[in-house]
Amino acid sequence: MSTIKSIYINLPVKDLAVTKAFWTSLGFGFNDQFTDEKAACLVLNEGSMYAMLITHEFFSTFTNRPIADGSSTQVLLAVEVESREKVDSILQAAIANGGSRYRESADHGWMYYDSFGHQWEVMYTDPTKLPS
Repeated sequence: MSTIKSIYINLPVKDLAVTKAFWTSLGFGFNDQFTDEKAACLVLNEGSMYAMLITHEFFSTFTNRPIADGSSTQVLLAVEVESREKVDSILQAAIANGGSRYRESADHGWMYYDSFGHQWEVMYTDPTKLPS
């Protein structure tokens, strides 16, 4: 079976400085080695998960397809956290710092999630509550 060492999600952003300030306000940091005026490496889980937040101009050098304008969906980004309370605190911080919810939270008993911005879903799961 093949495995991957780490994942880098690449996302276009309109304003890199505003985007960096937003994620910093949520308690996340950046890998300075891969951050400059064209892109910022958001650390989601040190050593394994990152999001490259890339200016539109620089992003367009990696693809020959149009960059999504925010009115369509190309990807849903789901990240799991340790508790329902953490889901709520991240969403509260996102909204307080200029983010917006793109749909209401959902509670499926075994899985709870809420969502903001560029289709980020923050979720908590409890596999012991999965329906049989």
